[in-house]
Amino acid sequence: MTSDAAPTPMMAQYIEIKAANPDCLLFYRMGDFYELFFDDAAEAARALGIALTKRGKHLGEDIPMAGVPIHAADDYLQKLIALGHRVAVCEQLEDPAEAKKRGAKSVVKRDVVRLVTPGTITEEALLDPGRANYLMTLARIGSSDRPEFALAWADLSTGVFRTAAVAAGRLEAEIAAVEPREIVVSDGLFHDAAFAGRLKRFGRAVRPEPQALFDGSTAETRLCRFFSVATLEGFGRFSRAELSAAAALIAYLGKTQIAARPMLERPVQISAGSVMEIDPATRASLELTATLSGRRQGSLLSTIDRTVTGAGARLLAGRLAAPLTDRQAIAARQDAVAFLVEASDLRRDVRKALAGLPDGERALSRLALGRGGPRDLAAVRDGLAASLSLAGRLPGDLPAELAAARDALQALPEKLAEDLAAHLVDGPPLYKRDGGFVREGAIAGLDEARALGENSRRVIAELEGRYVAETGIRALRIKYNNVLGYFVEVSEANARTLMAGETAPTFVHRQTMANAMRFSTEELSGLESRIAGAASEALSIELACFDRLSAAVLEAAEALRRGAEALAVADVSAALAEIAVEAAWSRPKVDDTLAFSIEGGRHPVVEAALKAGSGEPFVANDCDLSPRNAGGKGAIWLLTGPNMGGKSTFLRQNAIIAVLAQIGAFVPAARAHLGVVDRLFSRVGASDDLAEGRSTFMVEMVETAAILNQAGERSLVILDEIGRGTATYDGLSIAFATVEHLHEANGCRALFATHFHEMTALARRLPRIANATMRVKEYKGEVIFLHEVTDGTADRSYGIQVAKLAGLPASVVKRARQVLSELERGGSQARRTAFIDDLPLFSVALERQSAAAENPASSESPHAALAAAIAAIDPDALSPKAALEEIYRLKGLLTAE
Repeated sequence: MTSDAAPTPMMAQYIEIKAANPDCLLFYRMGDFYELFFDDAAEAARALGIALTKRGKHLGEDIPMAGVPIHAADDYLQKLIALGHRVAVCEQLEDPAEAKKRGAKSVVKRDVVRLVTPGTITEEALLDPGRANYLMTLARIGSSDRPEFALAWADLSTGVFRTAAVAAGRLEAEIAAVEPREIVVSDGLFHDAAFAGRLKRFGRAVRPEPQALFDGSTAETRLCRFFSVATLEGFGRFSRAELSAAAALIAYLGKTQIAARPMLERPVQISAGSVMEIDPATRASLELTATLSGRRQGSLLSTIDRTVTGAGARLLAGRLAAPLTDRQAIAARQDAVAFLVEASDLRRDVRKALAGLPDGERALSRLALGRGGPRDLAAVRDGLAASLSLAGRLPGDLPAELAAARDALQALPEKLAEDLAAHLVDGPPLYKRDGGFVREGAIAGLDEARALGENSRRVIAELEGRYVAETGIRALRIKYNNVLGYFVEVSEANARTLMAGETAPTFVHRQTMANAMRFSTEELSGLESRIAGAASEALSIELACFDRLSAAVLEAAEALRRGAEALAVADVSAALAEIAVEAAWSRPKVDDTLAFSIEGGRHPVVEAALKAGSGEPFVANDCDLSPRNAGGKGAIWLLTGPNMGGKSTFLRQNAIIAVLAQIGAFVPAARAHLGVVDRLFSRVGASDDLAEGRSTFMVEMVETAAILNQAGERSLVILDEIGRGTATYDGLSIAFATVEHLHEANGCRALFATHFHEMTALARRLPRIANATMRVKEYKGEVIFLHEVTDGTADRSYGIQVAKLAGLPASVVKRARQVLSELERGGSQARRTAFIDDLPLFSVALERQSAAAENPASSESPHAALAAAIAAIDPDALSPKAALEEIYRLKGLLTAE
């Protein structure tokens, strides 16, 4: 800095741009680097692990600085976005040479060209190929006592755009189903104390924006302007809240993309009841798309995913997140899978044709935003070639879903495919600025310009040889630098030869060095101009070709989008057929009844883990929750049995089979007949919510309350160990009342696992309840878990055996058996209490007991004998005469002291 008070022009420009983007890290372009200054530099250095340096001073203080090279910017952006940061990318808008023309103190024009946020990234390196990258907006309109809510979400990288009106109580569940990377809400809603707690679970993904983005009065007008239509009637009937959310999403994209216009499809409305409702706790419990630890590996999605394209993987994940409730739509998907199960050769052809294809869907979006490169054009080219080839191999008689996909593929523009193939090299560079992506022979003028550029070294070498021959100076060299361009360099002694005689007019002095002199010639200057012009001309021709091809691609964007969707459908159908054959899954019967009958059901994730590990086969089990009589409601199974016996696995596998059936997949069972499940509830496993101050038992009760308040007769409920987190009688009472409510009020199909064996008595008085248990076998004092479900009830829980398997010390296991034996003798509550009061404490007491057994005379006092005698009395079993005799006996023991 030249002055502590006045910043340099460059720093003044930075401060001005940063002030306009205070909530973003500013990537400020300086040559081949993006630089960050002040607090941004310190934050970036910590987050990225890069060096923090300094550049000049401001207000008397050193200016912190950190930078990342342009060529590696995507890697650094990925880290920052993953940490929840937003980045404003500030580019140079002119050549530095232009700035110099305005004066020595002029700075290069710069401005922010886009805001990079978690929900708006499009770069291939920043995106998960198999996961949609959704930006979501949440709108609330109406009075505070009767508000209306709606969600809108879009994937900028693919153009998908959806809206849904949502009941207030379903907001968290609907947001969790979409799994957005970024959630935009109005600042008023964000700071609403009554609502803020509900958004807290989504953490840094939630972002407040001004209320103006959600202005409902202008929402329809803004949407019409974006989609260039006079009315939205052709799109469907949207609620005011949906229009507000959708318009806010468009406005936020406009704010972040600056001048670039996103290519979004027309919004598709997701109507209430069209998909299975699954609350966040159930999604987590069943580990549909991620395990409880947050990893994809080990989830249901990772187990069933056999797709070979990114678009197919995203479609499968989307279907798994939102199982259908329309029986006919489910059947249409099943038909496609069943067809490819039987047509094994066609299935292999489809998967082979799609394997390794680049992500044309996302490439198209980047081209529309003006961020595409030669590889994106190549992705479209390769996708077109594969699509047209596949369309020609698909037979005429296909199920409806595959037939629609084939029609979309056949409608793709063949001329565009030929044009792209004719002009693009097989492996183009990433950036168009590098050139070299147009195929040789495609453009005549380009080949001529390239020839001169590529042959420049040979031409210069020939000229250098001629000058050596003409001057006789063997050390004469033609060199190049960025200041002088091409020049002739000789020693100072030889320079006099060039400057005298016949060569003097030919060689023009340019520069004197310490031990050399540099010259130019008219011929060399002309050659330099032609070489420089050739390189510039070649790049100019290639860039014009890129623009023409991009325009042609965007003109066919709608057909290309439908073609990409068709490829994804074919990929998913073939993938589900592949796993059906590979894992011996069957086609379930799905109808509008209340049936729920599964024969030989298996848990797909556990079965895959067993196969990959020990190779041990999974024990299949039946489950029948179908109504016991015509017109009746579904059954409730009370499942008892030991820990480690497989109760939780059995509960989860039946819920998972329902989910798989309703996404249109085959299921891991020998046979299945399922009536459509409209809502799925799972309360399996223990967890707490320390951030909200809620214990494990409190969380359990909250989740159970949600089930009892929402489940209906078409719902499927799986509950495990309700009431075990509190005192025995409290827990047993809660479990009893819960089952009674499920039976009488909810009328749902349910599986209820419990260790409260007393509950099995409910089956005698509630007609829809049946008892089932997990089989075990005892052999030589050891328990063997058979993992088989059978009719009946368990006689015990085998908890001590499980404790032994877990590695508890042998002394603890032995003592636990002693205590259990005493407690199981029964008797009155007073006797049990007296026994518990007299229990010795842990190892010290056990050692004293052992010593006393070895030397009774020295260790047992009359007090101990008296206490033991009292503990052995059962007052309820004594007659008045016997009680009087006991008193005399006890008095005798006391006297003996």
